[in-house]
Amino acid sequence: MPQKLPISFYRQHNVVDIAQQLIGKRLCTHINGGFAGGLISETEAYEGVTDKASHAYGGRYTKRTQTMYKQGGIAYVYLCYGMYHLFNVVTHEENVPHAVLIRAILPETGLDLMKERRGRNLFKNLTDGPGKMSKALGISTQYNEVSLLGNEIWIEETDLKIPENEIIAGPRIGIDYAEEHKDLPYRFLWKRGRGV
Repeated sequence: MPQKLPISFYRQHNVVDIAQQLIGKRLCTHINGGFAGGLISETEAYEGVTDKASHAYGGRYTKRTQTMYKQGGIAYVYLCYGMYHLFNVVTHEENVPHAVLIRAILPETGLDLMKERRGRNLFKNLTDGPGKMSKALGISTQYNEVSLLGNEIWIEETDLKIPENEIIAGPRIGIDYAEEHKDLPYRFLWKRGRGV
C-alpha cells in the first residue's frame, strides 16, 4: 500500500529541493466521497520573506499569508483572480513561510470524477494548470490549512525514479512583479508533460 509522505519530508529546509523532489509523487484527494489523484508533474518553489515572488516577501503577514507561517505539512490554498483555487504545500518549520505551488498532475485515478468537476467530456488538458488541477481534485479554499497527513488531501511516495535530465528547471510563471526574482529557476517540469 502506498505510503503518505512523512512530516519530516515537509519540514526540510530547502524549498527548492522539495519542489524538485515532489515531481513524480502522487497527489491524492478524498473529497465529498470521491477519490482522485495523479502524479505531480509541475511545481514552483516560493522562498518566503526573501523571495519577491512570495506572498510572504518582506515578512508580509496577513489573514491570507498566516497559513504559510505554520509548520510544514499543511495545505495553503488561496483564491487567484477571484476564481482559481491554487493548492500549495507549506514547508519548513514554524515562522519560516516557505511553500511549493503544485501546478499540474498526470491524472491516474478518478478520471470520470475529475472530468465531471471540470465540466468536460475530454481527457485532454484536464489537469495541466494549477486552477484546473485543483478543480479536478475538488480542492478549494475550504481546505486551507488541512493536514497533508490526513485523509482529505495527501501526497504519496511512488517507486518512480525520474532521471534528472527528464526534469526541466526554469523561471516561474506569471510573476513579472517579482523583478529580478522572476528569473530564478524555481519551477520544475517533468518532460513527460504538464498533465494531459
